[in-house]
Amino acid sequence: MVLSDVRLINLPKIIDERGNLSFFEQKNHIPFEIKRVYWIYDVPGGEERGGHSYKTNQEFIIALSGSFDVILNDGKDIKRVQLNRSYYGLFVPKGIWRHMENFSTNSLAFVAASIAYDADDYIRSYDDFAKLK
Repeated sequence: MVLSDVRLINLPKIIDERGNLSFFEQKNHIPFEIKRVYWIYDVPGGEERGGHSYKTNQEFIIALSGSFDVILNDGKDIKRVQLNRSYYGLFVPKGIWRHMENFSTNSLAFVAASIAYDADDYIRSYDDFAKLK
């Protein structure tokens, strides 16, 4: 995969004076069936999360609260995407090295994944990732 396969996806946004609502549906708004969800929170200032790639897993990342940056690398190019709104998310296909940084206070990163947790699906060494590219 290459960075051009990574994309921001705008989600439906229902505006209401009582508070807005957004949602997404698997295979409709995002291009995969959801097998796992997880969230990242209480990240201390200056810390990073991620720092890996996947062999088969695809992800959809949303900043439900606050903001953070997702740094993406396809082995050739690097791209930084700031997530700071809960009505859009970042689709990250397999084969993209990524990490998250610059977490604001009380930020909440929500991630939907295409496979159940599988430690063997991770590429945790950047050198190994670069060799595959």
